[in-house]
Parts: sequence; C-alpha cells; structure tokens
Amino acid sequence: MKGTIKTKIEKGYGFISREGEGKDLFFHSNDLKGVTFDELQVGDTVTFEIVNGEKGPNAKNVTRV
Repeated sequence: MKGTIKTKIEKGYGFISREGEGKDLFFHSNDLKGVTFDELQVGDTVTFEIVNGEKGPNAKNVTRV
C-alpha cells in the first residue's frame, strides 16, 4: 500500500494517511526499512504493509518511495 507521512512524534512513532481512508495508520520507528526515523519527513510518500496490532491496524515494513 501507499500513503503519506502525516505526523511524526519525537518519541519514535507517527501516523500515515491513506488516500480514500478516514483513519490514519500508526507506525513505530522499529517498523521502518531502508530509512531512519530522523530521515523520514512529514509529507514523504511511503509504502507499507498493514497488520493488526493491539489497538487496531498498524503499518509495518514502512519504506520511503
């Protein structure tokens, strides 16, 4: 799937917005591949997989496009 980094929280997590979806996806810095949390910027386009986490769907294997 494709989305855009909507927010980044300094504690090492953030949210990804997806076109046509109302709810943003949570991601953690441990779920990034090929990019560090500090390199990732709000507005970057990313690809990811969706998995069910404890509090709902999360993004895993997040890669900057």
